[in-house]
Formats: sequence, structure tokens, C-alpha cells
Amino acid sequence: MTDLRIGALGFGLRGSIARTAHRPGAGSCVTVLADPDAKARTEAAEAFPHAALHADHRKVVEDPDVDAVLVLTPDHTHADLACEALRAGKPVFVEKPLDITVERCDEILRTAYETKTRLYIGHNMRHMPVVRLMRDLIARGTIGDVKTVWIRHFVGYGGDWYFKDWHAERRHTTGLLLQKAAHDIDVLHWLAGGYARDVQAMGDLMVYGDNPHRRSDGEPKADDWYTEDGHWPPLTQRALNPVIDVEDVSLLNLRLDNGVLAAYQQCHFTPDYWRNYTVIGDAGRLENFGDGPGGHVKVWNSRRSGHRPDADETHAIPGGEDNAGHGGADPLLIDEFVRFVRNGGVTATSPVAARMAVAAGVGATASLRDGGTPRRVPDLDPELAAYFERGQV
Repeated sequence: MTDLRIGALGFGLRGSIARTAHRPGAGSCVTVLADPDAKARTEAAEAFPHAALHADHRKVVEDPDVDAVLVLTPDHTHADLACEALRAGKPVFVEKPLDITVERCDEILRTAYETKTRLYIGHNMRHMPVVRLMRDLIARGTIGDVKTVWIRHFVGYGGDWYFKDWHAERRHTTGLLLQKAAHDIDVLHWLAGGYARDVQAMGDLMVYGDNPHRRSDGEPKADDWYTEDGHWPPLTQRALNPVIDVEDVSLLNLRLDNGVLAAYQQCHFTPDYWRNYTVIGDAGRLENFGDGPGGHVKVWNSRRSGHRPDADETHAIPGGEDNAGHGGADPLLIDEFVRFVRNGGVTATSPVAARMAVAAGVGATASLRDGGTPRRVPDLDPELAAYFERGQV
């Protein structure tokens, strides 16, 4: 089998996806890449020594030798680039979130539908072992029918990852309750078996907004913008983005179309980084302790009691591929994308689900900035929904 020839758009923070997709002789390889930043192209030259490198994305989109395109650019550019590639007949991978408005997400889905070109969404958490384990336990009936889901996301490196570049500006992200939460909202929908119908949120810029240590306009990020052990406590952060107008803590309540009630909480100045999921059904409860190898999912479902750490069932979270992104999920994501480009068929990730996660995040952000007033999540055109639910057939 010859390798799928992949063209990549962007080699910034999401460059790891391109690296994962570059497996010469094993099914796929990056043959051409575009990034307007010269430094990014220099780094790409080291990662893909035989690839053609360009500043202009059209050199990738219009390349007749490209079989599929990875869109790994900042969120607000996704719709323009994805639609351009789809119109050129190139199957497209879009890294999450799909885009930053409902209208732009719908534009991507409609373009894929009208051109009959395959669209794949990079919601890699659907391949994370902890999420797969929880979903399997729920499907087995371990806790009965799901009634409520609670998610807490402790973003320990939030100051490094989200307040030193374009992520800190709502014009590029809408807000972190969309940008960062799109993964978790998608997982919430997947575990609960429905999509958000009504959302209500509150939040604030509580820590990073008061930090005066900002980069000047046009000044590049500091070389030590991220360190695993440094930059603690949060107020010691330096060289933040010149503009910071997104929230660093947010609280979201949701009612899904199947009646499930859910809550999501996100904080960007905690000392630890992990996600905690609690799912409660009408016959039990499950919760994860850790979200990678060495962690566990515990189930309480045999009797009532006071607090007891000795759960009725304890399931170890399986390990993924060593040193692979997102707990081993990224290689599985690329495996599925390559298979989908070649053969089509149903995938674990879903363009409809990706759109609905963005729609919930957009509504939640509007609620947050309007005193917590509830918002109704807009439905997707049924014609588009049916097309993608059939596996784009």
C-alpha cells in the first residue's frame, strides 16, 4: 500500500498532529506544508526533511499530488481554509474546535455536503483510553440510564498555553469556554447520549487580567513561555499576550435534548492538570481518578452508604502508545483519519457532534457575558445532520 500524501496547513502548537501523521512507509506521510511564519517552516524542515515548504496555503490546497489536508491553524481560520480545501476536492482533517462561530461551522459542513468531499474532525478525546473506558461501562448498563454528568477541568498550565498568544483574544477564539471546552463538551455529549439544548454560564477573568507583564505588539513569545515546573504561582507569569479579554474561570450548566442535566467547570490557575468526570445514572455512579495510565475509573452501584473509597468496581485506565499525544489518542485519531480518507465509513469522531459542541460553547459564552442569562442552542439543518450521520454517504 502506498502512503497517503498529506498536506499540512500550520505548524504551530498543533504541529504534533502533523508529526503523528508523518509515518513514511507505514500508511501516510507529510509531503507538503504551509505556514506563514518563517520560524515554523524552519522547524517543519527538521521534522519533514523531504517535504516541500511554503508560506502560501494555496500551494498545499492546489497541489495535485496531495491526497488529504490537515487544517492545524488558529481556530478563527478553520472555516476559510477547510472550505477552500473541500472545494478543491481534498478530504480534510480539522483540528478542534471546528471554528469559533456556529455560522462558520455550518459553512464547513454545508461545503462538505455540497462537494461530497470527506470531512473529519480531530476530537482526539474520543480515542482517549479513559473516555473509551467510561463509555464502555455506561453502554454495559453499569450505572443504569445516565441522568447527570459533572465535569471539572483543572487547567494547571493555563497561563502558559492560553494567555501568551492568540488564545487570549476573543476575536480569535470567542472564549475558552468554547476553545478549551470543546473537547469536554463533546465528551459530555458522547457519554450522555444527547446534545445540549439549553445552556447557562458564569465566569470571570480573575487572575491573568490583573497581570501587567505583557508582551509588546509584534513581540514574539519568550523562549521559556512554557516550562513543566516553572511559572508558579500564576501571578509570577511574565510575557503574557498584549490583549487578554477571555475568562480564566467559567462555570456552565446544560440541559440536553434527552433530558440529561450536566455541569462543566474550567479553571486556568490551578496547580494540577487533569479532568474529573462524574456520571450518575439511575442505578449507580462512576468517576475517574486520574485520566491516564496509572489512573482508575471507579463504580458505585451495589448499595447506599456514606462516603466509601472502596468502590464496587475499580477499572484501571489502559495505557496508550508510549509518548503519544493525549494519552495515546493521537495515533488512533490519525489511524482513523487515514482509513476514512481511503475507505470512508463511520468514524468515532463526528462533524455534527463537533458543530454541536461549538454551538453549546458559543451559547454558553454569550450567557456568561450577559449576566448568566440562559441561551437556547440552535439546531443543525436536518438535511446536513442526516448526511453526516449516514457516514457522509
